[in-house]
Amino acid sequence: MLKNILYGFDLKDIITDVLDITIIAVLLYYLVMFLKDRRAGKLVIGVGLMFVLHLVSESLGMVVVHKTLENIFENGIILLTVLFQPELRSVLEKMGGQSLKSLRGITEIKDNTQTLHMIDEVTEAVVDMSKSKTGALIAIERTTKLGDVILTGTTIDANPEAFLLKNIFFNKSPLHDGAVIIRNDRVYAAGCLLPLSVNTNIIKDLGTRHRAGIGMSENSDAVVIIVSEETGTISVAQDGKLERNFDKETLSSVLKEYLIGENENGVRKAKLTLNRFSEKRTDNKKHGGEDGK
Repeated sequence: MLKNILYGFDLKDIITDVLDITIIAVLLYYLVMFLKDRRAGKLVIGVGLMFVLHLVSESLGMVVVHKTLENIFENGIILLTVLFQPELRSVLEKMGGQSLKSLRGITEIKDNTQTLHMIDEVTEAVVDMSKSKTGALIAIERTTKLGDVILTGTTIDANPEAFLLKNIFFNKSPLHDGAVIIRNDRVYAAGCLLPLSVNTNIIKDLGTRHRAGIGMSENSDAVVIIVSEETGTISVAQDGKLERNFDKETLSSVLKEYLIGENENGVRKAKLTLNRFSEKRTDNKKHGGEDGK
């Protein structure tokens, strides 16, 4: 039966067509997911309205409007590149990072001992700074390299130790006013300047430290930890989203989930861990309220 259906068709052409459609479908899926809840979505709507106006002006004989929009669309690629430059850069960096991460996952088995040690030391330092209300900003590099950010600070390249991080963010320290970059499970640089988020939907109560953390997570796949200087509240920014009111247990869990991809029992991408710290953060909000800057 199948042989009769395929009779007269080139199997190579069929495979090529299926692959062609699949690639387009995947690209469209990632495009829709990326534009969701981002400013670029509004730009897409604006471009769509211009296209509709172009068709209407053509049908109604509106020469000036039609010619103007026609000239704009003739240079559409350049226009879209300019309009969507931050979004295009971000999505290409993240797509490349995810692809490399997937390939590494297939070709190598990573020893997580150093990563677990780094997580423990960072968690201990962050919790202690939270208790003393010491402001802190820590960006943990993943697949997107942060070399341009590292150049704005001072290279340290030291083993991750809790006392070192607390000394860096001590308010009399010359490096406290900036971010620490952790690369390859080491405290690589301090006093670094992070890009501020331009998201207009961020609540006004958040200060510069939180906006810098969110901005860094928008421009890379880094995991950014923020400690509020006003309230001591611990927050984590990832993929442009900010989660707040962490404690020692929940911070350690989310860092293991993001950096290792396993919970404490070794089950990959376990939803139980996320549910546990989400519920705990909700309880903390009910009893402790939101933090400030």
